[in-house]
Amino acid sequence: MDRKPLFDLVRRLLGRGFRRSEIEALDRALDGMEDLPQDRVPCVPDRGIGIAGLQLIKRYEGCARLRRDGLVEAYPDPGTGGAPWTIGWGATGPDIDHDTVWTREQCDDRLAKDIARHARDVARAIGDAPTSQAQFDALVSFHYNTGAIARATLTKLHRAGDFAAAANEFGRWNMAGGRVLKGLVRRRRDEATLYRSGS
Repeated sequence: MDRKPLFDLVRRLLGRGFRRSEIEALDRALDGMEDLPQDRVPCVPDRGIGIAGLQLIKRYEGCARLRRDGLVEAYPDPGTGGAPWTIGWGATGPDIDHDTVWTREQCDDRLAKDIARHARDVARAIGDAPTSQAQFDALVSFHYNTGAIARATLTKLHRAGDFAAAANEFGRWNMAGGRVLKGLVRRRRDEATLYRSGS
């Protein structure tokens, strides 16, 4: 490991150069860290969504109903044919109805806020359970679509460390409006695949 960037950072934080004894002490500490066993499934330190999770959400949500004038309009839920109305990258809520029209920038801004909120929900639901980035991304995508992270059996299984059983639970969430939707079947399959890749 190249230690120079770390030493440079500490030097800047201290506002001075190192004494010889400090360099030796830091070297010993870093040598000891390299000998520590690495967790097979580490905790995600910042609990932020990764690229794979963001791409999965965007692929399935799509920024639908782009009009010729460049604006984006709301569309009905595919399961109910009405509420909840959705716009942009899958945004729903009391501020969105059949007349809602946004710019693409508004859609992107709302996506960033919604993902951050869903990531916080997932982090709260899984607590300090060991979680890889791929697992976390899959759980955020699942929650973004279902809103069910707090009550889903897959969350309980994940917290218990039973990753194989948790991955199998994704497929159970494939219905909307009382019927199985092919898009949800595909999404749950891809979320489970992403989840398993980090187990």
